[in-house]
Amino acid sequence: MPAFAERFGRVDKKVRAALENLGLRAVGDLLAHYPRRHEDRTRFDRFPNQPTGQPLCLRGEITDVQTRFMPGRRRFCEAVVEDPGGGALSGRIVLRWFNMPFIHKLLAVGQEIVLYGEPKQKGKRLVIDHPDYEIVERAGELAGIHLDRIVPVYPATAGLNQRTLRALVFRALEAITDDDLPDRLPAGAGQSEGGAHLSRARAVRAIHFPEDFDTLAQARRYLALEEFARLQLELLERRSALDAAGGESRCGSGEILARFLESLPFEPTGAQRHCIDEIRRDLAAPRPMSRLLQGDVGSGKTLVAAAAMVLAAEAGFDAALMAPTQILAEQHFRNFRGWLEPLGVPVRLRTGAKQTDGGDLPLFDLALSGEKPTGSVTIGTHALVSGDSEEFENGLGLVVIDEQHKFGVAQRQALIARGDRPDVLVMTATPIPRTLTLAFYGDLDVSILDEMPKGRGRLVTGIRDASKTEAATAFVREHLERGRQAYIVYPLIEESEKVKSAAAATAEFSAWEARFAGFRCGLLHGKLSGGEKDRVMEAFRGGEIDVLVATTVIEVGVDVSNANLMLVFGADRFGLAQLHQLRGRIGRGEHKSYCVLMIDTEDAGAAERLRILEETRDGFRIAEADLEQRGPGEVLGTAQSGMPDLKFASLLGDLSLVREARAIAEKMLGESDRTQQG
Repeated sequence: MPAFAERFGRVDKKVRAALENLGLRAVGDLLAHYPRRHEDRTRFDRFPNQPTGQPLCLRGEITDVQTRFMPGRRRFCEAVVEDPGGGALSGRIVLRWFNMPFIHKLLAVGQEIVLYGEPKQKGKRLVIDHPDYEIVERAGELAGIHLDRIVPVYPATAGLNQRTLRALVFRALEAITDDDLPDRLPAGAGQSEGGAHLSRARAVRAIHFPEDFDTLAQARRYLALEEFARLQLELLERRSALDAAGGESRCGSGEILARFLESLPFEPTGAQRHCIDEIRRDLAAPRPMSRLLQGDVGSGKTLVAAAAMVLAAEAGFDAALMAPTQILAEQHFRNFRGWLEPLGVPVRLRTGAKQTDGGDLPLFDLALSGEKPTGSVTIGTHALVSGDSEEFENGLGLVVIDEQHKFGVAQRQALIARGDRPDVLVMTATPIPRTLTLAFYGDLDVSILDEMPKGRGRLVTGIRDASKTEAATAFVREHLERGRQAYIVYPLIEESEKVKSAAAATAEFSAWEARFAGFRCGLLHGKLSGGEKDRVMEAFRGGEIDVLVATTVIEVGVDVSNANLMLVFGADRFGLAQLHQLRGRIGRGEHKSYCVLMIDTEDAGAAERLRILEETRDGFRIAEADLEQRGPGEVLGTAQSGMPDLKFASLLGDLSLVREARAIAEKMLGESDRTQQG
């Protein structure tokens, strides 16, 4: 499509600069800049007389505008809006904008305003802070697109208000023909429930300026299907190219694997044996393995990974496992050394940690017993990415990524690139909902550990009032006196809160030491050095620390079977899946365990949101609930893992839609292959 200069010659220079800040340089970009929500301006909500708990769309008149001051001479703008048609019972809302002095110049008494936001009680007044708003202007070109209809509200930027952006989109839609928006889906795809066929042109027009909300829903579904199908096609093409490139079998005879499984002091679960069999078939195939291993917290993924690495080493190839933290890497190293050293498989550790003398942590090579196989096993952190070229002298044949969502795409690919199309196994202890697995991991085969090992004690989760610290202390002390250990966890969530959250654990540490006089307390948070973290964890693991006050640095991989109690303060600030991960640090031994979620119980919404953790330990069920509550972006950690920025990510919970997208992509790939062969 043509650029703005060709289609919109009279666009103001400042407006054009603002459009470019949004990445909108051509008409096609503008039409793909979909609304973030729609307001029904054919009718408005009534002015409330109490907090609503949800945003409202109101229409009223500005009756007062003031610049007010806070301590330190900081200013904020305050406007009073009233319902002009309310008569003696006229409602009133106070609007406030902080650190935005220019707002005062834009508002005037007597203006009619449309506003959107959630009213909250501030003293005796109902207040909306930083609402979305528009001044109603009935005169002028295209005035009818801003009122008395379903109105789009767009992601905007400085120098570009909603009215200007809305008018530009409307003009663009008037200027193009349906031929400018050809269908990208096969004929018959994306039909509405009533059977009426939507075209791409109709869907694009309807998502901006729908006639009604039913039409809007159909348009969103059609365009989401188009977006998901394109993503699925990319995944299928990636897998097809990988398979076509071919590879070699990297699977040993299984003799060492059999000895490994027989040497275990416990019987592997049926699910573990099934997943090992799936991986063994992949390793034996003449194409690279690309597999996702999902399992709940404590389901035994590490054992499955060890079996895969034994098979690769037995075939004469080196295998590497990359873990997200130093603590977890060293824990894996200890486990693998205990399992594999007696079998003659060399195990090494590679991390970026420093010793007290400042030197690099040495690469451990163990003395071997019995006949040494050609391949070796290396456990490490992201330091594996920058290792020596000679480090994998037998060729890197298998790459295992533990807690894969903790790594960026570049880190994963950099390690994989150190081998010649190695087999790849990625693992996650955060179960991924079915729709997200299909949508984002469609190029991977999936193995699921859906069975827990025997001998685990019962784990009970409860929601309690955070103000009842004295009762919680008595409960913990009772278990400490029986010889158990405990975690006291404080939240570390958003980046802007990191220092504050770490300080909270630090500030509370002395109080916990006083409460647990006679017991040993330790402190662990993200601002400690790697060496300090290791010393604290070793002391806790060795029983030298009874109570560990920590942030979420313990979320992944910490395994202390004697720890059977966890208090999580500020639990309402975590996602469900993260809380499920945290409580997975307990319940790993034979003792009955308790996870206590400490919240402000007056917040009924928080208690209700967390209730599912009391009801179940099924990580997959919890993952589905987490998806519903937080959306796929936060569940997957898209910024960290490099997932695509989808415009319709909110619809990823629709399994039928994702499956339809997959079927469309498979059909398109098949047609493409037939065309190339022809």
